[in-house]
Amino acid sequence: MIEFNIYSLNSSNTSSKVPCSSALCEQQKQCSSPQSNCPYEVLYLSNGTSSTGVLVEDVLHLTTDEDKTKAVEAKITFGCGQTQTGSFLNGAAPNGLFGLGMDNVSVPSILANENLASNSFSMCFGFDGVGRITFGDRGSSGQGETPFNLRQSQPTYNVSITQVNVGGNTADLDFNAIFDSGTSFTYLNDPAYTLISENFNNFAMEKRHTSNSSGLPFEYCYDLSANQTSFNYSIVNLTMKGGDYFFVNDPIIVISLQGGDVYCLGIVKSDNVNIIGQNFMTGYRIVFDRERMVLGWKASDCYDIEASNTLPVNPPTGVPPAIAVNPEATSGNANNTNISGASPSITSPSRHLKTLFYALTFALIPFFALI
Repeated sequence: MIEFNIYSLNSSNTSSKVPCSSALCEQQKQCSSPQSNCPYEVLYLSNGTSSTGVLVEDVLHLTTDEDKTKAVEAKITFGCGQTQTGSFLNGAAPNGLFGLGMDNVSVPSILANENLASNSFSMCFGFDGVGRITFGDRGSSGQGETPFNLRQSQPTYNVSITQVNVGGNTADLDFNAIFDSGTSFTYLNDPAYTLISENFNNFAMEKRHTSNSSGLPFEYCYDLSANQTSFNYSIVNLTMKGGDYFFVNDPIIVISLQGGDVYCLGIVKSDNVNIIGQNFMTGYRIVFDRERMVLGWKASDCYDIEASNTLPVNPPTGVPPAIAVNPEATSGNANNTNISGASPSITSPSRHLKTLFYALTFALIPFFALI
């Protein structure tokens, strides 16, 4: 069990409240005076989920690739929540949310403005639950790339997908999706949702799970027999704008239910925005290059990353909810993507089963901010 310590503004000798006169204060209209504490309000896609409070400045301790023994103390601004609603009241994000967006108040923006790092960062999502974030990472040679669709009114890491391949069946589609590391699973609208899920279902060999009492948010799940030690599933490939392939290493999640084990296609049907969540990013070092305005990706185990060495990380003893079992197929960058439709095989899924039950709903919060 992970123990969390609540951040206390009064206990930190390096903290201070951000005044309304600060350039980072976006809610100045709600201030009574320039010296007042700057308020913030964030609304999330999950119904009724919001966070309000005041902006705070404190120190983020980082290390550099050049000298890992010397800490870099970076002053960053973040929201100190005072009133939380919706999913936050049910256990979502108990340790907070790390601001990585394009707004000026986000951590990458502040580090770039202070000339502490290039205006780019990467996140790596390992199969075993290990991950890392590297500020200033501009990517590496051989990575796949696609441009961001920048919208001034609501800047996000939005990209265009032009083609979908499931089990060797290819369809031309043209839709936009947001790469959001704050969302555990992937949310898609029609026609992409139906095309991917129905083609995935056509190749499934196991009986489709039909129980409505399990409370699963996924529509396409399949029963595993008690003695089953392996199963196959269809590969999923996305073609990004520009032509580079994004092979989805980990589209499924194995779940232990009271009536037995099931595996599910880790996609939830959405009625509004398309979100590529953490499960689709598994096995990749994802580069958010805000200088060149491109998304980059390259297959990685998150332990040995070119030009992106960070502090040593210890693998967790348990696998977090956002990570599914480890497929044998590990291809994924623009140069080695498998688009033949061959099915990866999962062996001994019981070694990786996660007892999620209804706690799944906590991991499924789409944390993309609307405001």
